[in-house]
Amino acid sequence: MTAAQVEPKAKNTRTLVGKVVSDKRAKTVTVLIERRTKHELYGKIVAKSSKYHAHDEKGEYRLGDVVEIAESRPISKTKAWVVTRLVQKAAEV
Repeated sequence: MTAAQVEPKAKNTRTLVGKVVSDKRAKTVTVLIERRTKHELYGKIVAKSSKYHAHDEKGEYRLGDVVEIAESRPISKTKAWVVTRLVQKAAEV
């Protein structure tokens, strides 16, 4: 058997892109995901947002960074997402 036959196929995991709004916890960042949806009854475009706790093993992501997170197995009570890559670095003030 070759290595390709032994390794399981990569699962289709959900990925989201959002902004880091908190980096105070150890190995964890809070990511704000904003999306625009149409209101079911009135048809107005409404901004909705969700916050996710994502695992950051090295603590390399900072407040204001735009990152991509991917769904994973539960890591703790509130964490089931992992930061996969940095999309955009935060602007230095």
